[in-house]
Amino acid sequence: MAGVALRSIEDSDLDALFDQMRDPESVRMAAFTAKDPDDRKAFDTHMSKVRISHDVTMRAVTRDGHLVGSIACFVVDGDTEITYWIDRSAWGQGVAGQALALFLDTVAVRPLYARAASDNLGSLRVLQKAGFTITGTEISYAPARNAEIEETILRLD
Repeated sequence: MAGVALRSIEDSDLDALFDQMRDPESVRMAAFTAKDPDDRKAFDTHMSKVRISHDVTMRAVTRDGHLVGSIACFVVDGDTEITYWIDRSAWGQGVAGQALALFLDTVAVRPLYARAASDNLGSLRVLQKAGFTITGTEISYAPARNAEIEETILRLD
């Protein structure tokens, strides 16, 4: 898809990212979200931490110059995991796949891991098209659904 690009997160992106990450349908689909997606103070605190962390690489996802999401990788228990959030208005248009391909070109760490709610078929398709393979599942607490649900774990070598 032409027009998809990555750039550094800017202070001026934070309002839009906060709004994207609290959209009810997006939150339900992502499942593993902030405890309270409407808590702006918690969002700002989290973003301040991740933007300066040496263990996090985070980029804004733009389409035709407009912010449509974010993508990041971070270290958990020695493993590097990838995550992304695409505004619901851009779902099903190839934005996530293109952003992931661009991001993977800039992240040399392998293996990379990803996780998605097992019923988030769109995200699982995006990850598998990028070369991630399913390595298993586990039951995890999903704050957005206030329940334990199945989460699929993927790996890219």
